[in-house]
Amino acid sequence: MLKDSDRIFQNIYGFKGSGLKTAKSIGDWKNTKKYIAKGRDWIVDEIKNSGLRGRGGAGFSTGMKWSFMPKETGGRPVYLTINADEGEPGTCKDREILRNEPHKLIEGALLAAAAVGACAAYIYVRGEFFREGEVLQRAIDEAYAAGLIGKNSCGSGIDFDVHMQMGAGAYICGEESALIESLEGKPGQPRLKPPFPANVGLYGCPTTVNNVESIAVVPTILRRGAKWFSSFGRENNLGTKLFCISGHVNNPCIVEETMGITMRDLIDTHAGGVRGGWDNLLAVIPGGASVPMMPKNLCEEAIMDYDGLREHGSGLGTGAVMVMDRSTDLIKAIARLSKFYAHESCGQCTPCREGTGWMSRMMERMVTGDMAIDEIDMLQDVTKQIEGHTICALGDAAAWPIQGLIRHFRPEIERRINDRASRLSGQAA
Repeated sequence: MLKDSDRIFQNIYGFKGSGLKTAKSIGDWKNTKKYIAKGRDWIVDEIKNSGLRGRGGAGFSTGMKWSFMPKETGGRPVYLTINADEGEPGTCKDREILRNEPHKLIEGALLAAAAVGACAAYIYVRGEFFREGEVLQRAIDEAYAAGLIGKNSCGSGIDFDVHMQMGAGAYICGEESALIESLEGKPGQPRLKPPFPANVGLYGCPTTVNNVESIAVVPTILRRGAKWFSSFGRENNLGTKLFCISGHVNNPCIVEETMGITMRDLIDTHAGGVRGGWDNLLAVIPGGASVPMMPKNLCEEAIMDYDGLREHGSGLGTGAVMVMDRSTDLIKAIARLSKFYAHESCGQCTPCREGTGWMSRMMERMVTGDMAIDEIDMLQDVTKQIEGHTICALGDAAAWPIQGLIRHFRPEIERRINDRASRLSGQAA
């Protein structure tokens, strides 16, 4: 279990306020100039050595991503874009950073900019996060007034600006290239790759895109050292992580814990256990709505990191743990997610545009048992035709929850179909 002294987010619940004075009292903006002076190579290497992987779901090495940014740009400016478009159902960690610890994000943006040579950061905030956007803008204004960003940021000789842009509530803008398109004033639709944002990003300039949590932890890693951060977790799954625990638990919460904690320890220790006891557990979606669910028997010893959950056919994703007890209609729950993905598809790719709607309609029929047994295999086949065949990962996100349902709860699906058939035959008789 993680000690309080080792938590990066010391004010994630907002008990101390969100202003600059509070931020400095918990260690933010301390010796920032010194770390910038060490140079971009030192910052990139330190983040690489820490083992930090992107906290937005993909899990790619943050330091490696920064190293892809060109040092020679032919006079083009370099930009940092920060993805605060947190639209994944069940995920609410970045929202808490925005409204309770915004200065960690702003300081992290400055250090990340120093690492990639960026002159400005654009923070793209989910449209529904109106109040969080207000808090973030106040923090940005405070940082400008104190000389921490802007001309000669922190006295480092770097000129660095931070801009906040509110989105319009489109889930697809959480994909990095769709986010860039939206920032440019275009419809939020993912771009074909290559070219990648590191070469042709915002306004055609070199751009790196990172998640809020990925950027917010950077200052603490540089202060306490890569060796400290990498002392938590398992190989290739290092550091601490914010987990969102919701659903049928006694104490829904957001908590920072070490990577590699078991799912049961996470739920029992921080969320007060499953409602009605562990034996009342039916299934868990361990990493946000886009990853496959896991039945109770797999949850017993599941390790909450990238490799541990992959071994069980699921994924860590954003670290959003959704707990479902035996009162849950799992088919209805997945049908609801299918409807969400069908609604949020940008329509650019045929497999996603047509497939998500088709799957949603199939799931609505499955809720009532109004389908044939062999249609289960047809639905599974369609998910495979969508998975991996779209520009972005929304197609995968729509397919995986259905695949998890069929993989682990096919008997329940068949029972519902057979029960409806029996009722109809009884009525006919």
